[in-house]
Amino acid sequence: MNEMDKSFDQVVDIINQAKENAFRKVNEELILMYQAVGKFLSERSKEASYGDGYIDSLSEYIQDRFPGIKGFNRRGLYRMKQFYELYAENEKVSPMVTQLSWTNHLLIMSGCKSDEERE
Repeated sequence: MNEMDKSFDQVVDIINQAKENAFRKVNEELILMYQAVGKFLSERSKEASYGDGYIDSLSEYIQDRFPGIKGFNRRGLYRMKQFYELYAENEKVSPMVTQLSWTNHLLIMSGCKSDEERE
């Protein structure tokens, strides 16, 4: 490999690192958004006037405002609520939730039955 190729590879490495960093930041923001939506739904569900119909209506409302957006159907909203409730009071895990992808969180939530398993 000649000197020019080596220098070009360094630029490619810089580009790849920036892409990886951007992906991590996007994932972090998505997880924080899902957590915030889950918190909102968890708090609303404690009020007697909010029930399953509320989440159904919210899902329809989001689909009307953002056609084609994925993950905000009834099932997705319930998963966000579950996600928030599982980790809300876990001081060990809460600070680290943004380090995993949403897909990994879904696998953990569906496959683990106890806090110890999730940790």
